[in-house]
Amino acid sequence: MIGGARQPGEDGPPPVPPSHQGCAIRPVRVHLPAQRGELRDRHEDGHHLHHLVWRLGPGVRVCSSAVLGGGIGPRAWILNAQVPGGYPRLDPDRHLAEIAASEGLTGPGAGLMTAADVAAYTTGHDGGVTATVTAGLGVRGWAAVPESATRTPHRPGTVNIVLTLPAALSDAALVNAVATATEAKVQALLDAGLDCSGTPTDAVCVAAPEPGPDGGEPFAGPRSTWGARIARAVHTAVLAGARQYGDLS
Repeated sequence: MIGGARQPGEDGPPPVPPSHQGCAIRPVRVHLPAQRGELRDRHEDGHHLHHLVWRLGPGVRVCSSAVLGGGIGPRAWILNAQVPGGYPRLDPDRHLAEIAASEGLTGPGAGLMTAADVAAYTTGHDGGVTATVTAGLGVRGWAAVPESATRTPHRPGTVNIVLTLPAALSDAALVNAVATATEAKVQALLDAGLDCSGTPTDAVCVAAPEPGPDGGEPFAGPRSTWGARIARAVHTAVLAGARQYGDLS
């Protein structure tokens, strides 16, 4: 199993961004291994921001809690986009669709959002599973809190987890995979010395091939074959991200 924080400068200097007629978003390709997605950057309203793009292609479905394209279904792409702190827009799904369009992404997709530095993503790999994590932990706490504490508006701070795996999963296993990833996330946060279960806006995407006549793998709990791999990959990536966040904060 390998994984951890991306090293600064490993991809070299980015090329000059192409122009986009009629669009204020100017993405730039930064070459990365495909399983980690593509790291891109853009300029919006005076901010220099990053986003990660997975171009999944046909035959892949996603189980997701993402603000755009959530639920279970075929998805051609996943987008994890950085936004400024104090995010002012009230239409994050439309904003994500605009960024996707600027990348030439077509068809149904899933879009996540975070105020964390997307360029500081971390990864974990185990048995064909890749977990890519962006960790913004400035607004963190426990899931079960008194009702009065849930009325406070929250920024898109966020721990975002994107999982890709080569095995088809049943509907139940896809949902189970999200639960397993969440359990592993909490374990990693505690192992990093953080007194929390996450942030109020955490999101998970699990991408796997569409199942054939056999219906796909029936289980993805932490003691199943693929669930155990998911758990270890997520734990590695979240632990690295949490430690990296602690070093920067």
